[in-house]
Amino acid sequence: MKLFVLYLAVISAISVAITILDKRAARLHALRVPESVLLLFAALGGSVSMYVTMRIIRHKTRRPKFMAGIPVIFVLQICLILFAVWRWTEAHL
Repeated sequence: MKLFVLYLAVISAISVAITILDKRAARLHALRVPESVLLLFAALGGSVSMYVTMRIIRHKTRRPKFMAGIPVIFVLQICLILFAVWRWTEAHL
């Protein structure tokens, strides 16, 4: 459990960092972080931190792929966690 929490903390920190970097790159007309990388880190567990960061810094808030897609990823992650907990409790009863 501690390892899982550490994993989520690291992925969340990276998600925040790459979101901020992409916002800065957009302002400077520099090389951007690909959308696929942003979505990958959301799918790996950084969906909540990335969504909150995007709202705070107003980045990609007009992109339906992100404003709808990241919450969908989060819901799927919750479903996956609930399923895993259910299977684990069934196996250990």
